[in-house]
Amino acid sequence: MMVAAIALFAMSCKNETKPEVKTVEVATETSKTMNPNATYAKAEFTIEGMTCAMGCAKTIEKKIAKMDGVKSASVDFDKKLAMVEYDEAKVNPALLEQTVTKVSDTYKVTNMKAGSSSKTSCMEACDKTGCEGKTDAEKAACQEACSAKTASTVTKKTCCATKAKA
Repeated sequence: MMVAAIALFAMSCKNETKPEVKTVEVATETSKTMNPNATYAKAEFTIEGMTCAMGCAKTIEKKIAKMDGVKSASVDFDKKLAMVEYDEAKVNPALLEQTVTKVSDTYKVTNMKAGSSSKTSCMEACDKTGCEGKTDAEKAACQEACSAKTASTVTKKTCCATKAKA
């Protein structure tokens, strides 16, 4: 019993050492600055050959999202579906497909559907078919606003929204 007490005493009386603190730099993604006057389009396509959500889908999503001109990217592993919003001046559907196949040659892009611009031009927003039920004066006011503002601030919603009558 005495031996156990001495052994316990000898072991517990060590000089206490402070834990070593190390600072590790972590790479952070820098936020991209997007051109507010850019024309953005959307693409939706199927990716065949993915075998897992984290290794495949997330890797592809990150690669696409890092592309210059890509505003947003999402890859759904279960649906095998990728959805990308991009600047038409910097990215095109062929470049998106090339980026996916560069991640691994086992991935194949199919059913590419590149949508029209997500930003309606100002004059398109003011044309007669987009503003049914508006008076000529309201349509003229919308077109005047187009001349004074950029197309990104004057949208179909602001020009063609129905106004509450007083």
